Amino acid sequence: MGRAPQPLVQLLLLSLAATGAGVGAVGIDSSSSTCTTRGGGREHPSRSCTPAVEEGARPSFAKSWVSRARGGGGSRVTAGGGDGGGGAAKGGDGGESGAHDQDIELALLGNFPNRVILDEAAETGLEADDDDDTGDVALMSPTKMETLGIFPGDTVILRGRRRRETLIVAQPDEELDADGKGDRMRVTRRVRRNLRCHLGDTVSVLEAPSVKDGTFVRILPYQDDVENVKGDLIDTLLSPHFEGKFRPLHVGDTFTAKAGLLSVEFRVEEIRVSGGGERDDDGEGGEEAQYCVVTEETVIDCEGEPIKREDDDRLNEVGYDQVGGCSRQVEGIRELIELPLRHPEIFNRVGVPAPRGVLLYGPPGCGKTLLARAVIAETGAHLVTVNGPDIMGKVAGESETNLRKAFEEAEENSPSIVFIDEVDSIAPKRDKAGGETEKRIVSQLLTLMDGIKPTSHVVVIAATNRPNVIDPALRRFGRFDRELDIGIPDEQGRLEVLGIKTRDMKLASGIDLKKVARDTHGFVGADIAQLCMEAALACIAEKSHEFDVDSELDAEMLSSLEITNDHFVKALETSNPSSLRETMVEVPDVTWADIGGLEDVKRELQEMIQYPVEYGPLWHKFGMSPSKGVLFYGPPGCGKTLLAKAVANQCNANFISVKGPELLSMWFGESEANIRELFNKARAASPCILFFDEMDSIARGRGGSGGGGGGSDVGDRVINQILTEIDGVGPAKMVFIIGATNRPDILDSSVTRPGHLDQLIYIPLPDHDSRLSILRANLRKSPVSDDVDMDAMAEATDGFSGADLTEICQRAAMNAIRESVRHEIDVTFRAEERARIREEEGLESEDEEEEMEGPDPVPAITRAHFEEALGRARKSVKPEDIEQYKSFAKNLKDERGFNEFSFDEFEEKLAKEEGVLAAGEVDEDEDEDLFG
Repeated sequence: MGRAPQPLVQLLLLSLAATGAGVGAVGIDSSSSTCTTRGGGREHPSRSCTPAVEEGARPSFAKSWVSRARGGGGSRVTAGGGDGGGGAAKGGDGGESGAHDQDIELALLGNFPNRVILDEAAETGLEADDDDDTGDVALMSPTKMETLGIFPGDTVILRGRRRRETLIVAQPDEELDADGKGDRMRVTRRVRRNLRCHLGDTVSVLEAPSVKDGTFVRILPYQDDVENVKGDLIDTLLSPHFEGKFRPLHVGDTFTAKAGLLSVEFRVEEIRVSGGGERDDDGEGGEEAQYCVVTEETVIDCEGEPIKREDDDRLNEVGYDQVGGCSRQVEGIRELIELPLRHPEIFNRVGVPAPRGVLLYGPPGCGKTLLARAVIAETGAHLVTVNGPDIMGKVAGESETNLRKAFEEAEENSPSIVFIDEVDSIAPKRDKAGGETEKRIVSQLLTLMDGIKPTSHVVVIAATNRPNVIDPALRRFGRFDRELDIGIPDEQGRLEVLGIKTRDMKLASGIDLKKVARDTHGFVGADIAQLCMEAALACIAEKSHEFDVDSELDAEMLSSLEITNDHFVKALETSNPSSLRETMVEVPDVTWADIGGLEDVKRELQEMIQYPVEYGPLWHKFGMSPSKGVLFYGPPGCGKTLLAKAVANQCNANFISVKGPELLSMWFGESEANIRELFNKARAASPCILFFDEMDSIARGRGGSGGGGGGSDVGDRVINQILTEIDGVGPAKMVFIIGATNRPDILDSSVTRPGHLDQLIYIPLPDHDSRLSILRANLRKSPVSDDVDMDAMAEATDGFSGADLTEICQRAAMNAIRESVRHEIDVTFRAEERARIREEEGLESEDEEEEMEGPDPVPAITRAHFEEALGRARKSVKPEDIEQYKSFAKNLKDERGFNEFSFDEFEEKLAKEEGVLAAGEVDEDEDEDLFG
């Protein structure tokens, strides 16, 4: 009478079934030295019993493992699973019937020696030659190969998710052992694609028993790859690809065949091997098989309709390794979704219900839908997609019926994921919904989510970029239990996204993606994808003059197409973060060289804005937060706006210029909403500089507007909102506020207090050296005559602002342009007059171009041009205005308290005061003695 399977063996069978093991079974008989594998109704003799022949069921390991668990040895071990296969372990009576807790944990973890973790092959050079000579090679740890009985050059089967298989040639890599990565296998991207696996996934290494030579192989190309290919595919691509090489193939595999610059992707559709019938005239015949090795005798056929990529669902799958910049969110979503789908009993065990829903929110283009697709592809769950327009019906009640059908489909095909994209379109707040249909849909959705049973293996994922618009009832516990913020990626996240987006791009050897990641502040995944496209277009445009669109492209020209750092720089000039495209956002092209003088101001700005961006850890080291803002004040035309632009350019920060009146609106509350939206966009694009020009127009002193009601207190509300937003800018947001005004006396005092715009910088009229620097900066791109004395001009323009000096330079250049134009008009007129006279006299015309191309009459801006410009110059700032600014700066300095402070002097002062007090006490004691 047979014994019932022990609990530990049951766990083993459950573990094998959970991992997808079991097309067949493996058996070992102690009375025989042979073993057979059974799969698909056929038996193949194996070389030995040492290599793994079934996923998770290496015979020698299974035997020793079960024996250790039960405390005794058995004469026969059989493990099976998968499509109804079962198994039991029969052993002697020499051990206990129960299993230890540790062994149960090992069983649940699937601790099998023939499982390996997929690793990147780029470091070894395999990835560079992917789909070429090394495309079929996988690198394994020599120790792992010895454990599995695999010899270098052996062909083995890799089994990934959903029982996808492919053949590879195993080769040792000693670096894996040296790096402590004995459980890893380095494979190319093509192998991972064929397995439907991604980096970090676990696959099983199986023996490939009797890999036979193929007699017939049907291979079809992808349609988009062969649209412009001329000639026979077999002679041009396939024959060179297989000739003289050991190429194992598996049905369903894809590979790329290359010939020069021509590259076509193929998919293996059918394989036949010897031993199953006679060949016909076309070479077809033999027994159908899942894999083979292509030899010189193999008939390759590629006739048939090319494959449409949209029909290949494998190509539409997205894995976690294709989602960059949100590793924390990936970990969270795996915990919240994969566990409820695969092991809901865990939550029952701990006494809590499994999560029913997850809400993904974030700005457009950050990867919400992509992450949801990755979860669906990784879990292998049935997908039910719900889009707002699809469920809306014309008849009352039809929308709710469509929604119910979606959830019923999910329950019938569990495990399932119901994905609701743009959930805000079908589940807005009911108190603000425009019609009764929206309210009924929200109520129906609430009912359906409440009706999801804890063991139904159904999870709801919703995505939106407006979470505050969703009805609050959906966001409570028991419905959308967790909310994941898929925010804007940081520098490391942008680098990950760049690596993914440029994976298939032809990059130059010296490309610096780290610098591109540093320069793309505020970019989401979609923006980075556009940036890569713009860089590619810049590369093509650079070579556009070398080819004709109507003719065939030259192979040498195609090979010269490489995307360089310059192409990315050019792409950055036209690419902005998508979240800020409604706002005028730019990285200015103004540099410190464009601003003459103000060296002390430049240094203060660098310390306030550039240092936190480039040396952020130093603030953490000293436990302080950087300053939030600065106020420039001074007479008009002294370079306040230019300074703000220059510092934004210097630290590669986004720059938003705000004109005060643009924020004001006639509608109640809209001005404050504009300010909130502005700061939210700045936070999203951090590091970002918000520049408020003419700040006095929106930040006047409160309480002085007079009148009452409606619009009289708009200014007060705007100031309150600005102060609230400045207080809400945390140190991690990297948002800096720069205000500029020429009326600091009318600003509200709370705007300039510490914690708000606490750095007040007076931008005075330029002194002699500053004026000289401004003149040189304005004329650095202009041809100036050597006899022009810049120092004399700087001396003569005392009291002029920077804008006044710029006007002088522009007027001088205009004078030179006017003289050049007059000369050209005179030359043209004289030439036409001579031609008319010669024509009347019947003489031949002379070569007029030689006279036109004579020496340049105005090669540079001369002294006379500057003298004329200076004669018409004017000062824009009055002397009495300058005195007001100086008085304001002096009063501000006095209000700030200490002008100079020294610990030594202060301590010395305290000591003297203590000495005086002590002397006074002694005198009082002496007086008391006199009268005592």
